[in-house]
Amino acid sequence: MAKEKTNLNSEVTIFLDEQKHSFRKEIEQLRIYILRANENLTENIKWNGPNYCFNSEDRITMRIQPPTTKQIQLIFHRGAKKQVQPKEKLIEEHSKLLIWKENDRAIATFKNMDEIENAETNLTEIVKKWINATK
Repeated sequence: MAKEKTNLNSEVTIFLDEQKHSFRKEIEQLRIYILRANENLTENIKWNGPNYCFNSEDRITMRIQPPTTKQIQLIFHRGAKKQVQPKEKLIEEHSKLLIWKENDRAIATFKNMDEIENAETNLTEIVKKWINATK
């Protein structure tokens, strides 16, 4: 994994180190991809996993629990409060990475590092589009 300048939050890194998660390398790679996609994203902990905010509003949350799980999920959302549903999905996306739960909430699931690395380009585009659509 290449070391790059990103705005990784050291508190999140410490939290993840303490978790001793079997997918620690995969989690780290996703953190880098997400933060690299938009330099204005900030990282914190929410629901016992890395969370990404734009203008202090939650937008993407990583589901990593329990540590014995065989997958990592990225939840794309518009925050914790229920909002009026848009008539259409918030973003147009053709990669098949997202499973839509509602028009403003989707999930991407990854089962190994190969899936994560193969999804880098599509994931970066999804993060950029999501942030633009939810500003």
